[in-house]
Amino acid sequence: MTAVHLAPRPDPQLARALAADLDAADFRSDPLRRLWGEEADDALARGLREPILRALGDADSPLATLGRFFVLGMPQPAPAVERALPHLGLAALASLGLGVADGDDVRPEVLLRPQSFVDLDGVGEWWIASDLDEVALGTALPADHVLGVGGASRTLAELVIPAQVERALDLGTGCGIQALLVARHAGRVVATDISERALAFGELNALLNGVANIEFRLGSMFEPVAGEAFDLIVSNPPFVITPRAQGVPEYEYRDGGLIGDALVERFLRAAPAHLTPGGVAQLLGNWESRGVSGLQRVESWIPAELDAWVIERESLTPLGYAELWIRDGGTLPRDAGFTPLLSAWLDDFSARGVTAIGFGYVLLRRPAFPGPERPSSRSADPERGAQRRDEGRLRRFEHLSQPLANTGRALEAGLAAHDLLQEGLPDRLVVASDVTEARHLMPGDDDPTVIELHQGGGFGRVVSVDSGLAGFVGACDGELTVGQIAAALADLFDVPLADLWADLEPRIRRLVRDGFLLPAE
Repeated sequence: MTAVHLAPRPDPQLARALAADLDAADFRSDPLRRLWGEEADDALARGLREPILRALGDADSPLATLGRFFVLGMPQPAPAVERALPHLGLAALASLGLGVADGDDVRPEVLLRPQSFVDLDGVGEWWIASDLDEVALGTALPADHVLGVGGASRTLAELVIPAQVERALDLGTGCGIQALLVARHAGRVVATDISERALAFGELNALLNGVANIEFRLGSMFEPVAGEAFDLIVSNPPFVITPRAQGVPEYEYRDGGLIGDALVERFLRAAPAHLTPGGVAQLLGNWESRGVSGLQRVESWIPAELDAWVIERESLTPLGYAELWIRDGGTLPRDAGFTPLLSAWLDDFSARGVTAIGFGYVLLRRPAFPGPERPSSRSADPERGAQRRDEGRLRRFEHLSQPLANTGRALEAGLAAHDLLQEGLPDRLVVASDVTEARHLMPGDDDPTVIELHQGGGFGRVVSVDSGLAGFVGACDGELTVGQIAAALADLFDVPLADLWADLEPRIRRLVRDGFLLPAE
């Protein structure tokens, strides 16, 4: 029988019945992992389902049946599916658009997998439905494929600042995973997508997991929310740079239909109008280096009155980028269609003079206060106690390739540190608990040639310091004031306090900005 590419048909009552069956079968990550073993579970992430099938053997428990049917996307005998879904039944399974009769079997139309998450409220898990992948289909993905929870989805989830907000927007929601995550700390969420199929999956996933504060809207970019503003905007948009050439498939889940990196540019130019004062927008994106670096181009797209923090995580050559995304669509180098696709990608980059393609994270914030700067209330000069103003808007454009941890919290802390520095340095500072010091000495020497401060979490930064700054950091125990430490160092090094402070102060501010030093409680 020829497979028909159906879309889910969300129904609240039937979704509750399915959820009851999944719950009764203990259809969750840990029980499934125990059922077929960790090694087989890890192999599935690499597209290998044979280890799971070997581990399951002839097992016919509801959990085993649902594992084959929903996790692997394999047809199962109709009686076995009926036993595994007693509340829902086969007719209702078909009504939801999740499976169809195929002779004596039932053929799945979707993947439905448990997805664990961790946030401020603790550990949780959802059931997430998405389209059958290329392993289940046995062929390349169709153009209207709705992706499940992939690496980019998990990356964005880790990036989002975990703050309570009233209204949030998930632009380009796909299967709805970001909307579900944001809904846990937002009063209301609007989730948009250009794909009706994606919205159907998003609505089904919200119903399955009992999440009621998400509204789904159809439309491109910010059109569905014209005139509205939000405290938080998140987006894993279809940012992949794809040639607009005949024969090159355009996947809705990753291709925005524009040339080059124009979609990311359009988002960054349009998003500020939809942010409330203090509101934050966060997204993933690609950008091209054309004559100037990609980060410089991104900076030119962001209005000067906004705070902006852009982190480039990696940069690929046109060849590396093309190969990555051709493979992602299910076409491999051994396939006949690979070389024509590769030529189309390379021709497209060459026509625009693209030398590299960057991938990274973008954070925008509309400041809650007017004007480029605000006055300071703290002292920044231990000798004169003079008030000062800092640089005003946050404008950080950097390349970070090292491993990151707790990124959302690190971004939140970075914003807070920037705001704190607008009032000057705190009177007392302490060293962050994840900071260590490393000293490198040549054999036989008493004095180090290199002193480094290492950040154990967050952005994992490493900063080289001299003996004066190292001495300052070492004395930051929250008891002595900044002025007292600076005065002691001036006496120790026998230099005028004003000269020492002129050298130390901007570097201390950078350590506060980057989370090495924190205000004392």
